[in-house]
Amino acid sequence: MIRLFVALDFPPEVRERLAGLQGGVPGARWSEPETLHLTLRFIGEVPEDQAQDIDAALADIDAAPFPLTLDGVGSFGHGRGARVLWAGVERNDALTHLAAKVESALVRAGLPADERKFTPHVTLARLRDANAERVARFLSERGFFRAGPMPVDHFVLYRSHLGKGGSVYEPLASYPLAAPSPEPV
Repeated sequence: MIRLFVALDFPPEVRERLAGLQGGVPGARWSEPETLHLTLRFIGEVPEDQAQDIDAALADIDAAPFPLTLDGVGSFGHGRGARVLWAGVERNDALTHLAAKVESALVRAGLPADERKFTPHVTLARLRDANAERVARFLSERGFFRAGPMPVDHFVLYRSHLGKGGSVYEPLASYPLAAPSPEPV
């Protein structure tokens, strides 16, 4: 069995900007800069032979490149119940369209449909019993964060290895996005 997810990666300069947001919340488990990504679809544990079907289905996706802008910060949960700090994404129909194509491809490859609504974000930290005031200050001080627009010209299938120090992500395949070919006259 292998643990998989599909995501957008970021250029080093964007990861540096995202990493610059981190800090100021005691007890937060901050994501390592090299692991920062935007998940299109978490797959989870699958048999290795199904991973080949997943790869083939993702390779068939036809979508055009698009610009992406990261915008603002937020949290899943509130106050002491905050579980995740994240960087947000400016509304982007092309991103939503790509996520829907990934979902459709994965269902064709035999995976059950994802019941969760696609909520694009970049996880900055995971929290446990966070100080509500510090979380509120983090959100207030970093609320005007923006990065981009940056070109999105591919997406990646990752393998996740769980370890004591957190997850390690291994890119297994990259899938280019290509502008549609002009129709013959």
